[in-house]
Amino acid sequence: MTIKQNIDPEEIQKFDEIANAWWDEEGDFKPLHQINPLRVNFIKERINLRGKKVLDVGCGGGILSESLASLGAEVTAIDASEKTINIAKAHARKVRSPVTYLHTTTEDILSNKSNHKFDVITCLEMLEHVPDPSQTLNEFSSLLTPKGDLFISTINRNPRSYLFAVIGAEYILNLLPRGTHDYSKFIKPSEISRWIRSSNLVLKETIGLSYNPITDTYWLGKDVAVNYMMYIKKENELD
Repeated sequence: MTIKQNIDPEEIQKFDEIANAWWDEEGDFKPLHQINPLRVNFIKERINLRGKKVLDVGCGGGILSESLASLGAEVTAIDASEKTINIAKAHARKVRSPVTYLHTTTEDILSNKSNHKFDVITCLEMLEHVPDPSQTLNEFSSLLTPKGDLFISTINRNPRSYLFAVIGAEYILNLLPRGTHDYSKFIKPSEISRWIRSSNLVLKETIGLSYNPITDTYWLGKDVAVNYMMYIKKENELD
């Protein structure tokens, strides 16, 4: 089975250029280090990770992957950037993390007919960087076991998210490198809800991520206008 590669070479190049900064907690990826505990807690409060086969898609340098592995999950982490994966592998060796890092895509996994199935898939801050996020969600459904769990996070598309996630984060507060995000690729929760319904998936919960630039703190809450996270489950095909 051949599946259309759902990657944007310009996006890969963009992250290649800053790959060495992944584990600098005061560098380009500082916000990801700051919000990682919030995301990990959101996941572990909803499912028991111990012994679960987890696929972390768009894993970057492995910030989330290593945290999930530390909770007892059997983590396979993938990214389309070879340079980024090499950074993740090096860090895993340094801290003796058991994460398996692969330079591959969900398309390749499915095309290889390996029959790999995962109990949990995580995909945080990646959907807004692929040409067709609906295809990616459909692939997640194919890779999940029946009743499997999916966690995603992305950025809403509206004037406020443009002001905060692009102008504010990249040009005023310098939280992220300029050009990190393309506003046209931001995704409304209603769009994801429509795509997951057609992919045999069920939305269980949506929660927002907010930021206070004065106190430099993040928290999860009801406001999904900018960043948000979703907990989704795979339906049993026999239901």
